[in-house]
Amino acid sequence: MSLASASEIPATKTTSKISPETWVWSFIALIAALWGTSIAMFGVPGLYIPAVALVPVVYLALILISRG
Repeated sequence: MSLASASEIPATKTTSKISPETWVWSFIALIAALWGTSIAMFGVPGLYIPAVALVPVVYLALILISRG
């Protein structure tokens, strides 16, 4: 038996599932990083323009939540 014998290497699972919570937190971290980069590049307009652009999205979300 050699050190590289395939029969001695234990079979391991290489597919790992990423939980939905990890995806959500990763997405939130990405958005925060992009917003921070926008502030660093453009200053104050980089702070408020993305917030103003999301007003219709939040408004629609509130309407959908209130309708049940």
